[in-house]
Amino acid sequence: MFDISRGSALSASGASELFQLLRDGAPRTRAALAASTGLARSTIAARVDELMELGLVSPVADAASTGGRPPSQFALNPGARIVLAADLGASHATIAVTDLAGTVLAEHGEPIDIANGPEAVLGWMVDAGLSLIERIGRDRRELVAIGVGVPGPVEYSTGRPVNPPIMPGWDRFDVPGWVQQHLEVPVLVDNDVNIMALGERAVAWPQVEHLMFVKVATGIGSGIISGGLLQRGAQGIAGDIGHVRVARGSDVPCHCGNRGCLEALASGPAIARALREQGIEANSGNDVIELVKHGDIDTIQAVRQAGRDIGEVLTACVSLVNPSVVAIGGSMARAGEHLIAGVREVVYTRSMPLATEHLTIVQSAAAANAAVLGASMLAIHHVLSPEGIDALAAR
Repeated sequence: MFDISRGSALSASGASELFQLLRDGAPRTRAALAASTGLARSTIAARVDELMELGLVSPVADAASTGGRPPSQFALNPGARIVLAADLGASHATIAVTDLAGTVLAEHGEPIDIANGPEAVLGWMVDAGLSLIERIGRDRRELVAIGVGVPGPVEYSTGRPVNPPIMPGWDRFDVPGWVQQHLEVPVLVDNDVNIMALGERAVAWPQVEHLMFVKVATGIGSGIISGGLLQRGAQGIAGDIGHVRVARGSDVPCHCGNRGCLEALASGPAIARALREQGIEANSGNDVIELVKHGDIDTIQAVRQAGRDIGEVLTACVSLVNPSVVAIGGSMARAGEHLIAGVREVVYTRSMPLATEHLTIVQSAAAANAAVLGASMLAIHHVLSPEGIDALAAR
């Protein structure tokens, strides 16, 4: 991974720490910064100057005067640098360039096959990213980090996928190391559902401290934000609800080798399989969505039952994690209220009243953009951390 241990002119107790007060984008005067930190005005002025030299902070409209010259205000300059965000799926990839506020400046998506292996897919990512940077007229030297989401478990500390079931050739591959041979910036890699949770929170719930994002697609998983922080667990598989046993499906085999897994009952392919057993032509999750859109009663009932199955597992999650928001995303969320109605029916009925008193269960607001926006957030959170600011100054 990128070395952020080197010292810099911006020590951890200096301008990089001061910047943490400014990164929310709210304008502040030197006096306000001095009052918040307890530092001398001269120290604040010197550190603000350092941040302005990096371009991370810029003057904004002056504050109201209480007599005499209005005091100058300073705030994050989100356009100072750019990050790359990549959502690498099983069969499709999206890459975007964003500023430090997560605003998408350019975006491109196209079909890929993750099974082609890491070098082919990451090579595409690097080339597509550089093309986007050139398209918007930015210099590649303005790039400060890359966030990547992949459809499998990741050892976050190293950025290496670990035994990913649908990613042949990726197990323990050094994703950051390979990418940094071409782009010498920090590379942050995480599971796609985790970055979806980050993207959903950034788009729709920035003030929410406790949120679960549930992805229902070819597989089922969840990303958990608790206390405002993404929870990855000891081995990076926190939120892997797809392989929790559901009583209704005790005899249904799952590709993981067990029986009765939620994924084997409520994923897109599982719903399609159940419909075929009823004589309804449905070969994929997309077919299920189309049948729902055309008002097929049997399909709607099957989707609602899938929601109930998901709700059965989420009832335990609500008791354990106590989120205030559960957002349902992934391709099967396009079934709309039918899936979510099944989830709500079970969760609100079986959970303790205190746990659901202020619980909101909704369709994802970020929708198809959740992953790429979350990858951007992953990169931005690193860049704007005290360690990231120090590393940026050292460069």
